Amino acid sequence: MRYICLIYNSADTDGTLTSEETDELVKAHFAFDEELRRDGIMIHADALEMPDKATVLRVRDNSLSATDGPYVETKEHLAGFYVIEAPDMVKAREIAGRIPSARFGAVELRPVRMLTLPD
Repeated sequence: MRYICLIYNSADTDGTLTSEETDELVKAHFAFDEELRRDGIMIHADALEMPDKATVLRVRDNSLSATDGPYVETKEHLAGFYVIEAPDMVKAREIAGRIPSARFGAVELRPVRMLTLPD
């Protein structure tokens, strides 16, 4: 089964890591990525730019509107994600719990719903 691991960083701590701490975190992610690739678990992973680089799009009454970020009042923002393959939620939790950024923020684990077209 496919799972998405959404990494949330605290707005209060963003930018507070030293350059050495940031380097160590990035190295830990690269090592974790390599482990997941080697074990055939990782489908895809990426970091995201900061919320001030985001744009939210909405279509209402056939009209497109765009709002530049940050666009919601929140203490956390979506910083990155992993899409992994795991046999069940128990194994997915074990994998997601090892994501290095979980030490500084939070990881939301959610099964991916695979949609199919109706016949």
